[in-house]
Amino acid sequence: MHIQESQWTSASAVVPTGAAGGANGRGAGDSSRSTPLRVDAQRNLEHVLRAAREVFGELGYGAPMEDVARRARVGVGTVYRRFPSKDVLVRRIAEEETSRLTDQARTALGQEDEPWSALSRFLRTSVASGAGRLLPPQVLRVGVADERGDGVRDEPRVPEQRSGAPELRLVEQRPSVADAGPSADDAGAAVLLEVVGRLVDRAREAGELRADVTVSDVLLVIATAAPSLPDPAQQAAASARLLDILLEGLRSRS
Repeated sequence: MHIQESQWTSASAVVPTGAAGGANGRGAGDSSRSTPLRVDAQRNLEHVLRAAREVFGELGYGAPMEDVARRARVGVGTVYRRFPSKDVLVRRIAEEETSRLTDQARTALGQEDEPWSALSRFLRTSVASGAGRLLPPQVLRVGVADERGDGVRDEPRVPEQRSGAPELRLVEQRPSVADAGPSADDAGAAVLLEVVGRLVDRAREAGELRADVTVSDVLLVIATAAPSLPDPAQQAAASARLLDILLEGLRSRS
């Protein structure tokens, strides 16, 4: 994905022949005209990525590229010039979300001495940031495989959200090109699972977390407690209330 990104960026920044100089001075003019194109390309990329996060957060990773283009207010051709396939765009968003969750988990580990406080801080920060709406499906799948220990991968089950419908329902995620074979996405997921696993182990060893709670359970809490509601205030209140209930369910009763 990053290779394709650098190829596109390089191509978009190509200066027309003769732009580097010339006795008649036209080279300087051509070079100055190329700069707004590079700025526009970067701006379009930011619009597309922002729109993709919003659309996939509301409709799931099954949303079509046309929806992303409409939200970004660019032509669908602009989206495809930057991301030659939907799988490339999905990987980009999922990779960024995995990295963000990992950073949040590391911050909780580093800034909270109490095991339960660290775990609950990670969950609250992740849910408040809306991370659950973009939780990469392979994270839950890898978690299931690792914890079962039998090498068998179950189909991941992640929340599907629809705009205007506050209820969540679990749906099976069909395999796609993005799921085929090991990739940087898998490496990022493995790092996330390792860091969250440390949060879970600490809380369990302190006797504050139920013994049967797994890393996959914690990630499922993040996904479940981040509903997509039309009103931001209602969404924040609903997420906070639901997370309070789920945290109580995670705590040990001993």
